[in-house]
Amino acid sequence: MIKLQIIGHVGKNAVENDVNGKAVLNFTVAHNERYKNAQGMQKERTVWADCAMWAPNAIGPYLLQGTLVYVEGTPYIDLYKASDGTPAAALKVRVTQVKLLPGGPKAADGKNAAAETPAPEPTEELPF
Repeated sequence: MIKLQIIGHVGKNAVENDVNGKAVLNFTVAHNERYKNAQGMQKERTVWADCAMWAPNAIGPYLLQGTLVYVEGTPYIDLYKASDGTPAAALKVRVTQVKLLPGGPKAADGKNAAAETPAPEPTEELPF
């Protein structure tokens, strides 16, 4: 098994979807990294990960846009054609664990406690 660990910010509020009668929590996480290019100039890039976690799960209301999170799961790459017809790829993660990290926005109920929530075991493939 390959395991991917990401620390980043939630891109937009998590959404619970129904897939074949089972609830799945979908959200995106952005990770920013700084590096120096071959000419020694400081650069920054953002890597986005599309995350899916079997739900129901109590963490859903806390996964708000801008929240800093730690996500762990099994990665895979989805190859597709962009709207202009060029080949493209997306990083997808089947989430096994999420932790809220300090410093993010507050949930609707005003709480902002760091939490750890393991995801239930999937029973079938997640369609993205």
